[in-house]
Amino acid sequence: MRSLAGLIGGLIFGAGLTISGMINPLKVLAFLDIAGAWDPSLAFVMGGAIPVAALGLWVGRRRRVPLLSALFIGPAKLDLDARLIGGAAIFGIGWGLTGYCPGPALASLGHGAPATLVFVAAMLAGMTGFRLLMRPT
Repeated sequence: MRSLAGLIGGLIFGAGLTISGMINPLKVLAFLDIAGAWDPSLAFVMGGAIPVAALGLWVGRRRRVPLLSALFIGPAKLDLDARLIGGAAIFGIGWGLTGYCPGPALASLGHGAPATLVFVAAMLAGMTGFRLLMRPT
């Protein structure tokens, strides 16, 4: 049941990314170009997503247990540290350079664009490298 819910959620998320234009890196880069030919349309996408996510969190916090798991799992720590800030900076730099972040990149793989394939390969290499470097010894 969890796998089916994950599949359905992923399909809905991918469809939303596609319909909103978030899988088009040129549209994302135009959104990020506030000093040039700024395209504010993705702000409306985020403006629509934030209340939906907030509603989901509000409903979820009122449940004793999750629908598809035995317990809720939250972040292990809530403070800001160098790893969090550094990771956020690397994410932002990558997003600003390419117009992709992981979700939209995966959703746009179906287009078969070489740049998307290179981005996803580099993303997977970075994830693998992180796991190898941060593995407990």
